[in-house]
Amino acid sequence: MAGGDQLTVQGYIKHHLTNGSVGEGFWTWHVDTLAWSVVLGLVFILSFRAVAKKATVGVPGKFQCFVEMIVEFVAQSVKDTFQGKNPLIAPLALTIFMWVLLMNIMDIIPVDWLPTLAMLIGGDSWEAIATGNSHVYHKVVPTTDLNTTFALALGVFALMLYYSIKIKGLGGFLKELYAHPFNTPWLYWFNFIIEFVSLLAKPLSLALRLFGNLYAAELIFILIAGLIGMWQLPAHFIWAAFHILVIPLQAFIFMMLTIVYLSMAHQKDEH
Repeated sequence: MAGGDQLTVQGYIKHHLTNGSVGEGFWTWHVDTLAWSVVLGLVFILSFRAVAKKATVGVPGKFQCFVEMIVEFVAQSVKDTFQGKNPLIAPLALTIFMWVLLMNIMDIIPVDWLPTLAMLIGGDSWEAIATGNSHVYHKVVPTTDLNTTFALALGVFALMLYYSIKIKGLGGFLKELYAHPFNTPWLYWFNFIIEFVSLLAKPLSLALRLFGNLYAAELIFILIAGLIGMWQLPAHFIWAAFHILVIPLQAFIFMMLTIVYLSMAHQKDEH
């Protein structure tokens, strides 16, 4: 954070937007992003597993109703969008939706609470924290880390390539790249440029859309806290009330685009 004995707004913002990391260069690991991603993934897996084990056919509990509503919503989305047969798609869509949703929800927690706790656990005094001399960095929203969104997008991209080649064959997949939209030999080079750029744009847009929306929202929360100080909570909850619409929407968009891209990968006779 800012040096000296007074915390500046610029230093405050910079500190909150810096990941806790180990290593150097390419081998830098964002330990806060990894930890929260794993924890939230386990929250999803263990909570849904507990509901599945205790599910009743009679009058279900509130949490079971909530889980069943989410599962039915995702299943219907897959049924309406996915043009193919693959038992992996529905569980994958549910996992993506819930995991991204839980990571996005971390954005609602007031920006100082968990980082301050991390600083205290890291051995900083209250004076060091208040004056901006903390040596501990901690970001709690994994989807504000470009590494997270790109990792998710690259996972989807790998599945796209795998199923495209598996369903259509290597020749069919390559033909989609060079023989569309103009199935004329002298325009194959033009088709390849257009289709190859379009193919690479899918994971790129998938990653940047999620990252951009959550990073911007987190930055506004940090600005509110940095400029208003002790009066941040009312303003925080006003912005959070609006942002509560963005959190599930971004998870839904990521899930739906994943379903659409994998559906395209399963279509043999698309062109």
